[in-house]
Amino acid sequence: MSRTIFKNSSARGAPLRLIRGQPASAAVAAWGPSVITIGTFDGLHIGHRALIGRALERAAQLGAAAALLSFEPMPREFLHAQDPPARLTSFRERWRLLDGCGLERLHLLAFNDRLRALSGPEFMELLRRFGARVVVVGHDFRFGREGGATADWFARESHHYGFQVEVVAPVLVDGARASSGLVRAALAAGDLPAAARLLGRPYTMCARVRRGAQLGRTIGYPTANLALHRRRAPLGGIFAVRVRGDVLGMPPGPGPGWPAVASLGTRPTVNGVEPLLEVHLFEFNADLYGAELEIEFVSQLRPERRFDSLDAMVEQMHRDAAEARAVLSLLV
Repeated sequence: MSRTIFKNSSARGAPLRLIRGQPASAAVAAWGPSVITIGTFDGLHIGHRALIGRALERAAQLGAAAALLSFEPMPREFLHAQDPPARLTSFRERWRLLDGCGLERLHLLAFNDRLRALSGPEFMELLRRFGARVVVVGHDFRFGREGGATADWFARESHHYGFQVEVVAPVLVDGARASSGLVRAALAAGDLPAAARLLGRPYTMCARVRRGAQLGRTIGYPTANLALHRRRAPLGGIFAVRVRGDVLGMPPGPGPGWPAVASLGTRPTVNGVEPLLEVHLFEFNADLYGAELEIEFVSQLRPERRFDSLDAMVEQMHRDAAEARAVLSLLV
């Protein structure tokens, strides 16, 4: 499946600039008018792509800059800090997907109690100070205290603040509205094809290889260990995967990947606690420590499970590796 994220003839291809916090008035004046789309954009699925595509179109029509306004932490993470939802994309992954798509600026606001407490009119005033001429939002967009300011409200009231709000209709996939929640549900169920249809590309994760306990070397399956840190993964189990990275001569993004089998979970057989992504690359022996890898999840082979012994686990690993090779050879 193609990993082209955006196709738009009006996209300028300018390098993306990251701007944290509210910009100074002098900077806004230097930028000139802007078309801004707003949201968390977790996963950058095809519904998000529709919003960004429309922002690029309107920016080209108006001779304005196209920008995206987002938040860190994501609002749901802030509101449910004790049990945060799974993330589809880290900030670095979102940046990589956005860079080069035609947007000129990524504005990042810290989502906190102060921002959460803004009323709808106060948020409108904030957008005005960003130099917005057009604001593009999804049909389900809402902001303000208790989410009281809906997309329709923004569209009705925006003329008081000197800009226009465009509301983009939902994008349907298999009869359902594309959403980050639907992608999470597909990944949690191991339905990678459904997730790929919603995303418009295969699901991937990027992380840096760290040194592990090196148990895999002793049982014939050396692995690249990629820590998730505090990130809660949206899927788990054993997978056939493709791996890309500069160290492999296969840079992240569209293109072939190194065939591999991966485990994503806590490794209950060896009393693991911390979630870890372990990847065994077939016919590969070089040192990967410190390298950043992109893991493309191709097919879920089975859920993670606890085995009665290490020998039983290794026997299953042989079967997993054989199945992963078969899956990947069929998809070449």
